[in-house]
Amino acid sequence: VFTIHNLGYQGLFPESRMQLTGLGRSYYTPEGLEYYGQMSLLKGGIVFADSVTTVSEGYAAEIQTEEYGCGLHSLLHSYRDKLTGILNGADYRAWDPAADSLLPCNYSPADLSGKARCKDALQQEAGLPRRPGTPLIGMVTRLAEQKGFDLLAGAVEELMRLDLQVVVLGRGDTRYEDLVQEFSRRFPERFACRIAFDKRLSHLVQAGSDFFLMPSRYEPCGLSQIYSLRYGTVPLVRATGGLEDTVVDVRSDPRHGTGFKFREYSAGALVETVAGALDYFRNRPEQWRRMMDNAFAADFSWVHSARRYRQLYRETYRKKFGSYPPPARSSGTG
Repeated sequence: VFTIHNLGYQGLFPESRMQLTGLGRSYYTPEGLEYYGQMSLLKGGIVFADSVTTVSEGYAAEIQTEEYGCGLHSLLHSYRDKLTGILNGADYRAWDPAADSLLPCNYSPADLSGKARCKDALQQEAGLPRRPGTPLIGMVTRLAEQKGFDLLAGAVEELMRLDLQVVVLGRGDTRYEDLVQEFSRRFPERFACRIAFDKRLSHLVQAGSDFFLMPSRYEPCGLSQIYSLRYGTVPLVRATGGLEDTVVDVRSDPRHGTGFKFREYSAGALVETVAGALDYFRNRPEQWRRMMDNAFAADFSWVHSARRYRQLYRETYRKKFGSYPPPARSSGTG
């Protein structure tokens, strides 16, 4: 069983490196590891595996298209019968606002007072004005184009005209590190950033924010939006990959909604969605609380994912060897 996390990272090497694999030259063919004159380890994994998985059902469908397939869409489509999407799971022992030792105050759906104190602590630590009624949008992310920072760059002027605050935590490409630092200098009372990997602060951003923003160009699964749901922090996401699979847009399903989604990859769609979300925050308290309760109740634990993996492993074994479980091994010798 071969699992693809992110198709954008393919393990491409010159043909001359083939000898380092320990595989015979017979594997370096268009039907094997050869890929436009190079050796592709990812292609080899797809071709020779009995089953191929990826980290969400949405991404499994997307990577069979030219837009998201990174040049391997035709290959993946041809092997679609052995391709399965299984969502990553969350470890709720580490991500639970009722027991999170990294927070200044714990909270639960029954008592949200601790979440308000976490928001105050986050505003204070980020250097933002401590305004409990101002909606706060958090991001904990790798600073890369994949994560939608070109959209944020195009939207920031209009976003900063809205009554909101933004906190960004992460590291990544220098140009995007420079970009968010420039935003924090230009809008010191509305935009804050921390260029770092900081476990404690990442938990505080999840707990202290009202919204969690993920405007990704593509997202194989995403865990941050899953964590934000457990923390009652409403996700604002682009409907792609695992983000599509894990967030229910409240505007299309008011009863079961857990957040807000937009499909068009544009700064305008991002601004429109944020503006609509702020309306719920300020003017629709009953719907806002129902959405938070739905978010708290969403369950993306590893228990569900592990069951699906176990089922897949058994089915794969059965297809290859004709039965499952495997016959018991003899305890004798010879």
